[in-house]
Amino acid sequence: MNHTQTDSIIKGSRGVWLLAWPSILTNLLYATGSIVAIKVVGNFGPNEVAAAITGQRITFVIQAILSGILAGTTALVARNWGAKKFDEANLFVTNTFQLVAFISLVSSIVIYQFADEISYFFALEGDAFEYSSAFLRAISPFYLFFGIGIGLITALRAIGDVKTPLLIALIMNLSGIFLMVSLSNGYFGLYNFGYLGAAIGNGISYLLGALILIMIWSLGYLKSSPTNLLIYDPNRTKQIFKIGYPSALEQIIFQVGITAFLILIAYYGTAAYAAYGIGVQILSFSFVIGFSFSIAGATLVGQHLGAADLTQAKRSGWGAMRLSILSMTIFGIIIVFFAEPLSRFMIDDEEVIRLSVIFIWLMGSMQPLMAIEFSLGGALRGAGDTRSPLLITLTALLFIRVTLASILFYFSAPIEYIFASLLADYLVKGFMYVWVFKSERWVHAIKD
Repeated sequence: MNHTQTDSIIKGSRGVWLLAWPSILTNLLYATGSIVAIKVVGNFGPNEVAAAITGQRITFVIQAILSGILAGTTALVARNWGAKKFDEANLFVTNTFQLVAFISLVSSIVIYQFADEISYFFALEGDAFEYSSAFLRAISPFYLFFGIGIGLITALRAIGDVKTPLLIALIMNLSGIFLMVSLSNGYFGLYNFGYLGAAIGNGISYLLGALILIMIWSLGYLKSSPTNLLIYDPNRTKQIFKIGYPSALEQIIFQVGITAFLILIAYYGTAAYAAYGIGVQILSFSFVIGFSFSIAGATLVGQHLGAADLTQAKRSGWGAMRLSILSMTIFGIIIVFFAEPLSRFMIDDEEVIRLSVIFIWLMGSMQPLMAIEFSLGGALRGAGDTRSPLLITLTALLFIRVTLASILFYFSAPIEYIFASLLADYLVKGFMYVWVFKSERWVHAIKD
């Protein structure tokens, strides 16, 4: 394993950008794949779109829970790498692989067995219910490989390798789009699975990405290589969980809140449900940019703290915030401007298009606030402070977003008002994240 690239840690806003741009491209590729999945099923109708949205929601839940736990991996691997304790960092990477493989396998089995119950939980009825259950059963076996991919990519980013995830994303995206389109329409002599082709094609791309990552990691082509892969170290798992469990709990609370919000929307009908999903997918092109700066901020804050350089750690956090606000605001304006043609591209249903455009306008105006959450949230987690984001999420999501939306729903407010309740959530989060990061209590989140 070559450590020469770690002799000096890149600094300031330039360092943030150098780590962020490959992640931006990587995440834009993933967002494109998700858009294609919705577009493919959108050709079949709103019920099929509802099925794909339910499948993507469960995928997001798994990703969120794993990402929460992996906040521990990011903090520990980045800090040890910054302190030049490369062997220790490698052991945490190996332990992460074992951990996510187990969690993802259990998730695959549970989702397959309880697909009907999950669809019922989302308040879906009729064809939307049947299609959603079938979609979940089609994609759930592939969640094992989805989780392994997330685990290894997170570890690679923590040591500053952001180009390998970009290459993997390119391979997965190209293969995923080809398979989703082909399997949904029976092209090139392949079996026509209809709308389920989107689930199967996406799943095969997860499998391909995970296998490539495992192969190049095992053969020593990366900065990190597996250490004692068959030996499980419970002590390192405890360290990962000690830092990661508040973040995992945060993600669980976030997903519970989002799910509750989505259930409220479902009561307004399939059109509102589909519009929310389409709007989120279109805006994901902006969201993933913020997530990329979150990754860069987390990596650099962790590495600089490991190198005992507090000044650069703070500069990395604030630099990530500034670049994130600028980038997400620009993308948000572009998406808002093209809201209607983008929505019309996704589905041929006038009511869904109308509601999607309204949702995009509302969320587009919130991009600067969301940028603060992404960037400073990542910086705090990279420092090992996972409790502050937990408290912020609990306060803003459950006590403001869901509560306000429930009150509006109780008084039979139009769906547009439910969408608008998101603004209060992100406004509170933005102020809270700035206040917490300025306090600098996160510096001592991990005791040496």
